[in-house]
Amino acid sequence: MLQDGEILSIKQRFGIIGNSQSINRAIEIAMQVAPTDLTVLITGESGSGKESFSKIIHHLSHRKHGPFIAVNCGAIPEGTIDSELFGHEKGAFTGAAETRKGYFETVNKGTIFLDEIGEMPFSTQARLLRILENGEYIKVGSSKIQKTDVRVVAATNVKLLEAVEKGKFREDLYYRLNTVPIFVPPLRDRGEDVLLLFRKFAMDFAEKYRRKSIFLTPDAEFEMLKFRFPGNIRQLKNIAEQMSVLETDKQIDSKTLSKYLPSTTALTSTSYKSYDNDDKSNNSKDHELLYKVIIDMKKEVDQLKNLVLEIVKTGNIDPDCVEKHAELFDEFNNDVINKTSTQPSPKSTPLLDLPGGASPLLLSPVKGHNISNPEENKEDNTIDITDHEIDDSSEESLSIEKNEKELITKALLKHNNKRKYAAQELGISERTLYRKIKQYGLEK
Repeated sequence: MLQDGEILSIKQRFGIIGNSQSINRAIEIAMQVAPTDLTVLITGESGSGKESFSKIIHHLSHRKHGPFIAVNCGAIPEGTIDSELFGHEKGAFTGAAETRKGYFETVNKGTIFLDEIGEMPFSTQARLLRILENGEYIKVGSSKIQKTDVRVVAATNVKLLEAVEKGKFREDLYYRLNTVPIFVPPLRDRGEDVLLLFRKFAMDFAEKYRRKSIFLTPDAEFEMLKFRFPGNIRQLKNIAEQMSVLETDKQIDSKTLSKYLPSTTALTSTSYKSYDNDDKSNNSKDHELLYKVIIDMKKEVDQLKNLVLEIVKTGNIDPDCVEKHAELFDEFNNDVINKTSTQPSPKSTPLLDLPGGASPLLLSPVKGHNISNPEENKEDNTIDITDHEIDDSSEESLSIEKNEKELITKALLKHNNKRKYAAQELGISERTLYRKIKQYGLEK
């Protein structure tokens, strides 16, 4: 068990303010694990001060004279993170004009702090696991195995176990990183530490801006302790800086303080950020749903086509056939009427688009036929469908690109090539429309 004097010395050395039991426990674990080479996983909310604990671990270890680097995995693009961490060979990819050393090579014999480890791409996780297991890695574009002696300290503000369950984070890597866990408590769980931190920040900013230091009245301190600080220490520091600069009266009461405490964020906060589904997963589901809708629509149109062909060939309407397709007619006509109700039309007859890009077919009422009462249709079996031909061999196009190109062409023609109005008609931005025009070669 470490003595209080040792913990206090570490606090002073690394600028950690607070006396809560939870923060003291986190410091104690960091001090105990520092002399070893064990991998450490630091968990806690964003802004709670996780990086400070990685520095404690490095500077109290036998690697303290070696290099230390902090890498934000969430800030590096997925396409370049392997090159940043492991390096690359000349010509490995476009723009690789020369050989580059990665962080794991430059930090040899030192410590690397991988912040936001939960945002690391899945393929990069496999490379990291190999380093943790045997210290080996391969540069991008190389086949040569290289060795490194680096201690890894990772941190995350997401629920990694939840990410493991969803298949977004490797289970073996999670347990390899989580050899020694350190939990950094959120500010709202540190009690009086909030006031100690505020006084520290107030004095720092008073010195920085050469002004008198602000201080809280008792009622303001009470409000400060009630606030949940979803942004943790980072948010508290910003509030202290704002008041130090903007307030002429250095005595801050609860009324003044309330102007700087957002009421919306005071009500809700979470211990960790949930591991969100990535855009690729969402896009994949959207595409699957779109294809299903298109196929279902094709089936419905094929049924309508068969019904129309039957009417044309036989010259009459079979009551059983009408009853069989009545529900389909109602659904299709309602959809068409809803979509075209805002457009002026000389006729109220529903417009059907035939498969295969055939000309629109206006279904006129059958002469002498009452669909609702088939018994009245026995005398006259003639049908009037004029000026249109039906192509029985036509097939419904399922090409999204072809349909999209046709829609864009129609919108441009309708608005005399005025792209602003065409984009509004299509429900997309002008920038997207410009890109689509170029993609489909529609420039004039």
